[in-house]
Amino acid sequence: MFEEVFSDLSPAFISFRAAIIATIITFFLGTISARLMFSYHGKGKGLIDGILTAPLVLPPTVVGFLLLVLFGRYGPLGKLLSTVNFSVIFTWYATVIAAIVVAFPLMYKTALGAFKQIDRSLLACARTLGASEWTIFWRVMLPLAKPGLFSGTMLAFARSLGEFGATLMLAGSIPGRTQTIPVAIFFAAEGGRMDVAFAWVIVILVISLGIITAVNWSEEASSRKNKNGRKSQNSSLDLEYHFFPISETICQPELIVNIQKELQNFVLDVSFSTSEQPLGLLGGSGAGKSFVLRCVAGLETPDRGQIILNGRVLYDSERGINLPSCQRNIGYLFQNYALFPHLTIAENIAFGLPKGLSSSMIKQQVERQLISVQLGGMGDRYPRELSGGQQQRVALARALASKPEALLLDEPLSALDTHLRDQVEKLIISTLKEHNGVTLFVTHNLEEAYRVCENLLVIDQGKIITQGRKQDIFEHPSVFRVAQLTGCKNFSPAIAFNQNQNQVDAIDWGCILQTAEPIPETLSHVGFRAHQFTFPETNNHPNTFPCWLAMTSETQHRMTLYLKLHRPSNSPDDYHLQAEVFKEKWAKLRDRPFPWFVHLAPERLILLQPNNQHISRLETQYQNTTVEGIKS
Repeated sequence: MFEEVFSDLSPAFISFRAAIIATIITFFLGTISARLMFSYHGKGKGLIDGILTAPLVLPPTVVGFLLLVLFGRYGPLGKLLSTVNFSVIFTWYATVIAAIVVAFPLMYKTALGAFKQIDRSLLACARTLGASEWTIFWRVMLPLAKPGLFSGTMLAFARSLGEFGATLMLAGSIPGRTQTIPVAIFFAAEGGRMDVAFAWVIVILVISLGIITAVNWSEEASSRKNKNGRKSQNSSLDLEYHFFPISETICQPELIVNIQKELQNFVLDVSFSTSEQPLGLLGGSGAGKSFVLRCVAGLETPDRGQIILNGRVLYDSERGINLPSCQRNIGYLFQNYALFPHLTIAENIAFGLPKGLSSSMIKQQVERQLISVQLGGMGDRYPRELSGGQQQRVALARALASKPEALLLDEPLSALDTHLRDQVEKLIISTLKEHNGVTLFVTHNLEEAYRVCENLLVIDQGKIITQGRKQDIFEHPSVFRVAQLTGCKNFSPAIAFNQNQNQVDAIDWGCILQTAEPIPETLSHVGFRAHQFTFPETNNHPNTFPCWLAMTSETQHRMTLYLKLHRPSNSPDDYHLQAEVFKEKWAKLRDRPFPWFVHLAPERLILLQPNNQHISRLETQYQNTTVEGIKS
């Protein structure tokens, strides 16, 4: 049977030639279409996707009929081609067109799936490093999607090679011209030459199995590559922090932000300005902190407002200005580092360097940055070969290598363990002292915010509820929510008991408290921080009350005591106050007989107002101090 098959190899030549050309065209069309659909979020996206993938689900004969109508003598394309005396029907070109149409959906869907698997923070990071969309596509998306694109190409080739229905409808079965292998199988079987049909089937099976094996091998190789990264044996280093400042000197750096954006759960409405001292954005999860950073970086677009950096308008809704990320000159340190996995450490750092630099200058600047983060000589490694702390330091070096006017740090320490967090935090503090620009530091960790930043801005549900010096915010929070977010754990609704004598009634605690500060007219709560309680032997001091222990909770250094005032507790959940003491103090306190005495020092009491009172005052203050600057 093979003798008869091999006596006429024209079906194989026609099939392979048509499949190769169709695969090349399909690769470019499918990849470009996938890239466009990946970034398209407008109306009709589902309909467009359905049209592009229709040949994958339609019967091949239906696809062939539609092509016949399109390219036929009276079809729109057929009429057009007839003006130049050219016809597609029943020619070799028809076999190519049919193969392209049926193979395109496989290439398109595989490429789109490969693009969707790319971490979007990598694309956002590339934008903040000054890369254009074409550069991002060429240097980030294509390399990372390479395994998926290879699989799509191989599957598209197999589909092109095996196409039958559409080819038969459009190209017919002309031996030596349009008869492909599948068509040859059909007519051989129809004519009773089962041995010839079987021989061609074996050829197709061998090719198809070879393609499937190649695709599986490619996927396994890619998986092994991701898993076999060398982990550094030395995840922590003894660091001496000598950061080399490379930012250009900016005279009085200033960032002015006044934006509004309707989000899913609330309306983001923030207005603030900051200069060279790092500004910490503190708040709970989902408060809108990171979204503010993304708006400043140009990764998200507000509904309205202005963003001005060093006198340069980055965004202005009224004037129609919205600079793309690549033109804003902003360094962004992402929470998950966003290092490009297919590039070496040196290539990652060099990614955002200005174009036109010589290779020697690039190498010099990269090594300079590596030394600054104590990773000298490690430029040829890949991100997967570094520990989490080392990856974070590389991300910091990369963000600063492009000499940004503003540095945005989005919870940079949250993914690190305690030891590495301490090391990287020291590096960040040292780096920020040398950075000649604006810095925004987002965190929900109170201690991080206090150590890194001199000024804080507290956000809750998209609104700024306070801003100012960190000492003022932590020691004298004026509203209930600020006290909560800055770690206060003891609250009680309160009313003025004696305004003249500065006495308030703590309703939930059942006691009258003497205060050191005047009572605000809009008093709503009184608070007291857990670590500021004292336990005197007697009740001779103001604000000293008998208490009983309801339960305890232990950490490695401290004990948390849950106290019931005035009478013994009925259950572990029956308590008024939460106090924290070091274990040395607890060792002396626990042997005392009940009742103990707990003292709430008048100067430590926190008198709190409703949140909306302070927000209104902040808005008025901002309008008086920055609106003129925005207009100018």
